[in-house]
Amino acid sequence: MSELLQFFFSGITVGAIYSLVALGFIIIYNSSGVVNFAQGEFVMLGGMSTVFLFNAGVPLAIAAVAAILITCLVGIALNKLAIEPAKGASVVTLIIITIGASIFIRGMAQLVFDKQFHRFPSFSGDDPFLIGGATILPQGVWMIAGAIAVFIGLFVFFTYSLTGKAVLATSNNKLAARLVGISTNMMMTLSFGLSAAIGALAGVLVTPITLTSYDVGIALALKGFAAAILGGMGSPFGALVGGILVGLIEAMTAGYISSEYKDAASFIVILAVLFVMPNGIFGRSTIDRV
Repeated sequence: MSELLQFFFSGITVGAIYSLVALGFIIIYNSSGVVNFAQGEFVMLGGMSTVFLFNAGVPLAIAAVAAILITCLVGIALNKLAIEPAKGASVVTLIIITIGASIFIRGMAQLVFDKQFHRFPSFSGDDPFLIGGATILPQGVWMIAGAIAVFIGLFVFFTYSLTGKAVLATSNNKLAARLVGISTNMMMTLSFGLSAAIGALAGVLVTPITLTSYDVGIALALKGFAAAILGGMGSPFGALVGGILVGLIEAMTAGYISSEYKDAASFIVILAVLFVMPNGIFGRSTIDRV
């Protein structure tokens, strides 16, 4: 029983990060229809920027906040310099643009930082908590709590704030949003900045456990995208559930079968689900009137 509990803790810990990455995909997709494959690089930038600011003598808390702000600016720049100029382009073209942006950011990170793996100290030390014969690291608790806090914060933002409602209006119907005076370009810029900030927060939370380097964003983007597809592209709650499920599938496969198959197992299960529910678990079916 303790073994199962240990795998469960491992799964929800890493799943919390996948959920945040998936949420970044969904925020941009809802506002612009773009699948941003540079989302993993936002996670990398959050971790790497925090590492180098901390090593330069900046207090950890300030370094983390600064890293999130820097990454937010990168997200805004991506929208202004790459996505807005390609307004009206096909979906495939926009996807290629985000892939190119991912390669560019990764290359710049390699030049600005280095090729080594890095970490910074855990927020609350490294002495694990013992629960039911299983252990969970304090940083793992921070990761889970951080993901929950982000989802609650976004729920409040989109439900009760005028800006959040404007973002939702833009995602539902850009033309109607413009007709009532909403600046859809500004809402898209906000969405890219918010998505980048969430990705950077994920990087800050996960780096003390998994380490970071200039190329960690590729794997995280794939897992986050898989989580978004599994939960339902367009559903923030689906991002949370999809990320946790992907994390649990990986942990159980690594624990009971082999760690060599954990990546393959999660994608196989996702494909199986999509054969039955093409829109994901919480995705909404679309109806075309003819």
